[in-house]
Amino acid sequence: MPQLVFTDYGPQIVWLVITFVVLYLLLSKLVLPSIAGTLGERDQRLQGDIERAEKLRAEAESTLAAYRKAIGEARAAAQAEVKQAAEAMSAEASRRESELSALFAEKSKAVETGIIEAKTRAIADLKNVAGEAARELVTRLVGVAPAPGEVTEAVDAVGRQRAAAMGPIGGDRA
Repeated sequence: MPQLVFTDYGPQIVWLVITFVVLYLLLSKLVLPSIAGTLGERDQRLQGDIERAEKLRAEAESTLAAYRKAIGEARAAAQAEVKQAAEAMSAEASRRESELSALFAEKSKAVETGIIEAKTRAIADLKNVAGEAARELVTRLVGVAPAPGEVTEAVDAVGRQRAAAMGPIGGDRA
């Protein structure tokens, strides 16, 4: 084995140094710059990706903030419209209620007037019927027909006595 021959150490060390220097120069001038360039490009690409990701994150946050603001404004607008619609419906209901109240009051007044007129006619008819019945009874009992004025005066006198005893006709409030 040549490594064990001590006389050959000198040339082996020289060739070792020459080989080491040649390999060192080859690696430092050819291989290491390309590796350094690749690492530099990778660092730049990573830095660019990080910056772009930061920009996208900032844009996403601003978009999210704008979205939330738009949603808030839309909710506020919707609530305002709902409130306005509710107020309009309430005003419309109040208006219709007042119209119906006025209509019912008017119809009630007309019905009350009709009832009073009907009572008045009925009382007048009752006086005539009472007068006719009284004249018929007197004629049958006495055999002589009384004068129409006497019968009317007698029915009116009885009506006045009853009215004084009972108050207004039929207890009307009108």
